[in-house]
Amino acid sequence: MVPSGLLPGACQTSLISLLLVCCLLLPGAQGQQFPLRVEPQDPVVPTGGSLLVNCTTNCPHAELLTLETSLIKKPVGNGMGWTAFQLSGVTGDSQVLCSGYCNGSQVTGSSSITVYGVPERVELAPLPEWLPVGENFTLRCRVEGGAPRTNLTVVLLRGEEELSRQPAVGEPAEVTATVRAGRDDHGASFSCRTELDLRPRGLGLFLNSSAPRQLQTFALTMPLLDVSPLLEVETSWSVDCILTGLFPASEAQVQVALGDQMLNATVESHGDNLTATATATASAEQEGTRQIVCNVTLGGDSRETRKNVTIYSFLGPILNLSEPTAPEGTTVTVTCAAGAQVQVTLDGISSAGPGQLAQLQLNATEEDDRRSFFCNATLRVDGGIFHRNRSVQLRVLYRNPIAVSIGMGVLVILGLVMIFAALAYVFGMKKRSDSYHVNQGSTWLPLTSKQPNEDVGEEPS
Repeated sequence: MVPSGLLPGACQTSLISLLLVCCLLLPGAQGQQFPLRVEPQDPVVPTGGSLLVNCTTNCPHAELLTLETSLIKKPVGNGMGWTAFQLSGVTGDSQVLCSGYCNGSQVTGSSSITVYGVPERVELAPLPEWLPVGENFTLRCRVEGGAPRTNLTVVLLRGEEELSRQPAVGEPAEVTATVRAGRDDHGASFSCRTELDLRPRGLGLFLNSSAPRQLQTFALTMPLLDVSPLLEVETSWSVDCILTGLFPASEAQVQVALGDQMLNATVESHGDNLTATATATASAEQEGTRQIVCNVTLGGDSRETRKNVTIYSFLGPILNLSEPTAPEGTTVTVTCAAGAQVQVTLDGISSAGPGQLAQLQLNATEEDDRRSFFCNATLRVDGGIFHRNRSVQLRVLYRNPIAVSIGMGVLVILGLVMIFAALAYVFGMKKRSDSYHVNQGSTWLPLTSKQPNEDVGEEPS
């Protein structure tokens, strides 16, 4: 149904052409011996193009040959049984009608002009930036213009692979296809192409393509946390966040945290598997129940796993002797203490309860010398049992009479020996160091001979 008022161009042209045909196809024209031909017959011309139309007949007495059309026409020549017109501004399909008279009878001929043109716009709708593997998505192509529509086909493509082929219907034409996203679609280009096939009309195949759209697909799984449920204060421990079946693993971002404290994680990937390892040290302020969090982000989506851990402190045991070295007969007190939740046992004597000390007293005797005392500390945390031991040794100073007498005698003898040895050493050194002086007399006195019978000491006469 066409609304009142000015008709659209295409409808108006078709209607005028139809009226021309109906008015000029008079009953006298039927069975005419010399038909009037329109050349070319049913031509196909590009949108906005021009066309030379010739009305011709073999009638020897043809008169008043003319061309009836809604298009702009210009006579370009005529002769015996023919006349030609140049048509211009062909923007839509139309009918042309040649008419004239032959021997007083009206003769007519008609031809259909088909306009062709590639679509003015071919556009593939945007694709999701990231799409989970296995999820369906829709390729949607919009085509504006293009004629004749009976020869226009819309093709949806993945690269050069044809996914769907459909006729262009409506204005604008919209063609869709549903595709399941796979790993092979990651980084793939999708496009829309129109094919105007005029080869049956003696022309070619005219193609027009949209700009390509790229798709990124991903597979994101739930991370697995591997961490001890019991963590001691001021000790280092590792946290592993493990993912399997992740795609593409190189694009994933992993964060590991202890409560609100972000941890530095080292990420390693092998194929579709990824492991993020972090090392953490809890402070005393974090003692109690806390959460380890692993968050993985990929393709605009994220997965998070949380695991409760108990952070505890284990102080002690502290083992003390009131007298580490005690004289015999001295009272010695041994104590053992630990943290508030720790139960201690000192040489089999348990404390009254967790957080309280255990102690024992003794009078130091000779038998207690080098005696070792042992303290065991036990902490129970969320089903876990931890033990720590410590030992200390006592030294006792005692006076055994026999041993003392023997010892004193030995000391006296050793003292005398050392004294005599010292005196002998000093005497020997002094003797070797004495000086002796010799008077050697005068060397200039004359020598005299002495007779055997002379008395010694008499003066000669």
